[in-house]
Amino acid sequence: MRLLPLGIKGLPTGKSLLKRLGRSVLNWLVPPSCISCGEDIASQGGILCGACFAGLRFVHAPFCDACALPITYDDVAERGYLCLECEFHPPLWHRGRAAFLYEGQARRLIMGLKYGDRTEHAAILARFMAQAGQDILKPDALLVPVPVHRWRLWQRGYNQAALMAKILSRNTGVACCLDGLYRRSRTAALAGLSRQGRRKQVAGTIDIQPRHGDTLRGKSVILVDDILTTGATAEACAKALLENGCVSVDILVGARVTLS
Repeated sequence: MRLLPLGIKGLPTGKSLLKRLGRSVLNWLVPPSCISCGEDIASQGGILCGACFAGLRFVHAPFCDACALPITYDDVAERGYLCLECEFHPPLWHRGRAAFLYEGQARRLIMGLKYGDRTEHAAILARFMAQAGQDILKPDALLVPVPVHRWRLWQRGYNQAALMAKILSRNTGVACCLDGLYRRSRTAALAGLSRQGRRKQVAGTIDIQPRHGDTLRGKSVILVDDILTTGATAEACAKALLENGCVSVDILVGARVTLS
């Protein structure tokens, strides 16, 4: 008869016990530090210190089902789980989910990832994005990151949306097509532009990567990005995906910008 390594139910095996001891020694020699500010973290397994975690503003219900914008229960009673903009101008995508509001600590994490070469920030963003998108991260879906132009990719060295999509795929088991979309042309910076200005800038600039046309066709796609502002880029991506024969497009982002 084969003896199991676990003699008493609930006690760790020798292998897991050694792993825990090794982690404890490592934490004693090199104390874990906050991924954002670098301060030591007392608790094992933490990635943010208490102050940085407290600086995160999560997107809590009620929020718009289409764009993740926070709404009130009065809004829900009046028109359901849609913001005013999405009720009168429904986006091409179906559902939208966001982990945080784009302010405070979430903004610092995303800015560090996007412009500061802090690629380790992708892991914490993806962790909370997975929680925010539980209802749309279905096993038969396909994660597709919003693309960056090849010149920007060359300058930055990575696509932050692709980093998050890859980690989301690994953590959730949902398949990922990292280069399913591409940008035909480079666009000027969208910051400061109006909703219409942004849409004009990105219109027709995003398309399906030809070699992935068959892979994407017939799929329920989850579009992954760092920030959702006006939705202009997401609209351009959704248009390309739906015209290629995708069944539906949902979006999942790190943070939602609240526009006044």
